[in-house]
Amino acid sequence: MFSLQQLFGKGDRFYQLLEASAMEAHESVQLLLQLLRTHGQPANLDEFVLSRRKEKKIASEISQELVKTFITGLEREDIEALSTALYKIPKSVDKFAERYTLAAARLGGVDFTRQAELMAKATDTVVALVKQLRDVQKLEQVKELNDRLQYLEGEGDKEIVTLLKDLYSGKHEPLTVIAVKDLYELIEKVLDRCRDAGNVVLQIVLKNA
Repeated sequence: MFSLQQLFGKGDRFYQLLEASAMEAHESVQLLLQLLRTHGQPANLDEFVLSRRKEKKIASEISQELVKTFITGLEREDIEALSTALYKIPKSVDKFAERYTLAAARLGGVDFTRQAELMAKATDTVVALVKQLRDVQKLEQVKELNDRLQYLEGEGDKEIVTLLKDLYSGKHEPLTVIAVKDLYELIEKVLDRCRDAGNVVLQIVLKNA
């Protein structure tokens, strides 16, 4: 049986980088909540860009550490898979923020708060899951957290189906329908990215518990 200390070689450094990556994903959604509360006004995307740069830097550091650390191929893939999954969360959030800002005048008062709250809960859960990597013996806790992510993703799907029914009711202008549908799909993508990260953590823990 291998411990994650053996898996990561440098132990704490990899834990720290992956946890920092998860926190950046969480912070990107907090920024999005702030943007939604102001309905895109004023529209300042600089903080989203900065968040993505931080995430990209962390992903780069993980790649560099992997080059310098002896790890078997499969274990390397696990770390890279988790790093990639985490990086994609703020990337999708950034796209949502950018398009929301561009389309704000045509959204017709559509409220994305409920979906943003689901994203916030999902990234909170991702942070908790990544922190569990320090103790792979807590398998049941990891399963519970991963189940929570699956639930949140399912709730997001149900919310979007309900919203799409209203969107396609014929009472909205065509450009509004196009813009809002695009944003709904990005929300779904963020929740999917969180689910993907959770699945990677669960796989790592199952192999090393």
